[in-house]
Amino acid sequence: MSEDDVPDDWLLSHDAAKPAQPRRQSSVRRLKEAAKSMLPAPLFLSLLHHKEIGRYPNLRRPTTFNEKILQKNLRPDPWFVELTDKLTVREYVAKKLGEKHVIPLLSVPDAFTQEVFDALPNAFVMKANHGSSYVEVVKNKSATSFEQLRDLANYWLSLDFYKIARERHYRKIKPRIFFEQLLLDSSGNIPADYKLHCFGGRSGRPIIYILVISDRFGGNTRGDVYDVDWNHLDIAIGYYKRSPVPAPRPENLDAILQAATKLCEDFDYVRVDLYAPDNHVYFGELTFTPGAGVLPFTPDSTDYEWGRLVPDTFCR
Repeated sequence: MSEDDVPDDWLLSHDAAKPAQPRRQSSVRRLKEAAKSMLPAPLFLSLLHHKEIGRYPNLRRPTTFNEKILQKNLRPDPWFVELTDKLTVREYVAKKLGEKHVIPLLSVPDAFTQEVFDALPNAFVMKANHGSSYVEVVKNKSATSFEQLRDLANYWLSLDFYKIARERHYRKIKPRIFFEQLLLDSSGNIPADYKLHCFGGRSGRPIIYILVISDRFGGNTRGDVYDVDWNHLDIAIGYYKRSPVPAPRPENLDAILQAATKLCEDFDYVRVDLYAPDNHVYFGELTFTPGAGVLPFTPDSTDYEWGRLVPDTFCR
């Protein structure tokens, strides 16, 4: 799927490997986007699902994983707002796991000013709290400028993430810019993302599949799915390519799984994102509507298999 085939900023809701950057729209594209914004959410999502998955969803009697995620888009648990907001969720995680598993905050300014920029360390991460892939990694502050980051921050803040894929819980999140400590492993590399799809967390014995995104900000981004025994599964999620050779089993896999099990225990389904550099475990985010319910699986049968693991109701 090329960027010309999708709405502007669509890649943002698909865990894009590159951070969201300002993009210019042609007048035709702006008209198309304006027309799409007027569609009722169920119709918009049905058309988008057909485009990405190849079939229209059954919103009345959902059976696939994507169809049940679409249900969550349209009828989210009110709690999703607090736990999707990348700032307010930190308190929940600190209570569940402890402060040591929360990436240290550097600043949450009311406004991003030159003074805020000057006070930041040489390396940091700039993020926005109200959407996906609003991430800018700064390894060397002298290689960028306040003006560049300010313009990017203002662009993120101007975006209504709800309009991208009609995930209703995003409508109530107040956009904020914040800065975190940059996590690096002992080799000086950005650690892989561990995205743990957790089913049946309330049972205390969830079924977990681990999507590992490696080299997310590099030129060889890969997405590999493992089970809890670190078997490399013949599954591709979204548009990530699988690695030809599986990654070594993490030394702290048990700690990763324990953290995910603790964070998913209030939910029938949630994706728990973690980082695990050098035997530490850090929280990334909680995601209740991954891919906005239009996430392709290869093979397609996985959409049905995972759908059987998700109940039709999403209340606490």
